[in-house]
Amino acid sequence: MANVKLAVVYYSSTGTNYQMAKWAEEAGKAAGAEVRVLRAPELAPEAAIASNPAWKAHWDATKDVIPEATSEDLEWADAILFSVATRFGGIASQMKQYLDMQGGLWAKGALVNKVVSAMSSAQNNHGGQEASILSLYTSLMHWGAIIAAPGYSDPVLFTTGGNPYGASVTVDGEGNMVNDVKPAVDVQVKRLIDIAARIKG
Repeated sequence: MANVKLAVVYYSSTGTNYQMAKWAEEAGKAAGAEVRVLRAPELAPEAAIASNPAWKAHWDATKDVIPEATSEDLEWADAILFSVATRFGGIASQMKQYLDMQGGLWAKGALVNKVVSAMSSAQNNHGGQEASILSLYTSLMHWGAIIAAPGYSDPVLFTTGGNPYGASVTVDGEGNMVNDVKPAVDVQVKRLIDIAARIKG
């Protein structure tokens, strides 16, 4: 698995999906992959960010540390893991715009057979985590990508934030993760890299 290149592309306003991306980075490196952690470009105006102290703190802490995801990153990768917050049962507009901007790669078939998976978060149980993952997968099907959902491939997925679509976490009003999703992230990343290695051959 040492030759698999993994891009972890996330969007996080207050840090939940950033933390999930960092766990994915750890799991990917432990599995022998070369990993890039990248953030979807921010679209919100500075006034909106400044109105939420947690959002502003996270933005200030990461804007100059984590590079923005580009089309080149997707072309480079063998495997791509997306992590994104839920917005009304769909994905955040920042991630949606990033996906929508990949028409050039799509047109030349550069995304065909990329092995992909996704994770999500929401502020309450059943707040759209699964729906947001499924809506993201719709775009990836148009790419001709190979979706490596975790399924119930490991017993840990029955007891943590795992589900058959991708690791998902609930976040309380203070921004704390309610469920221990890290074991599910680890399983999902290991499976993603394993399948990407098989495809890459």
